[in-house]
Amino acid sequence: MLWIKAFHLIAMVCWFAALFYLPRLFVYHAMSEDQTSRDRFKTMERKLYRGIGTPSMLATLILGFWLAGGYWAYYQASGWFWAKMVLVAALVIYHFMCGYYVKQFSNDRCHKSHVYFRWFNEVPVLPLVAIVILAVVKPF
Repeated sequence: MLWIKAFHLIAMVCWFAALFYLPRLFVYHAMSEDQTSRDRFKTMERKLYRGIGTPSMLATLILGFWLAGGYWAYYQASGWFWAKMVLVAALVIYHFMCGYYVKQFSNDRCHKSHVYFRWFNEVPVLPLVAIVILAVVKPF
């Protein structure tokens, strides 16, 4: 199970890299003024979301459920685990929101400002901190 845990953590780090960088690309895309830049950001956003973000999310979830299944009796009775699952579900929703914005940008229909995306970029920080604390400290 340690190998599964190691790969789960690697996938999680890759997923968070995408969750942090993709909204930063949205900031720059929203600020871009020429078509060449917008086209470049469309390509970068699509490749990051589909090529790294989504596969990493899926690997994180699959490996995480595999780990949980191995110790289900313990996890089922652990409050911290269910709090973590709520935060993971929120991150999955955030991931799909990123996908929605990738699609909007690709169709030149996103009218959110770079300021909005600067704030949007900060959202995954709090769940990350809380998830790590819950998984390591197991406070309840």
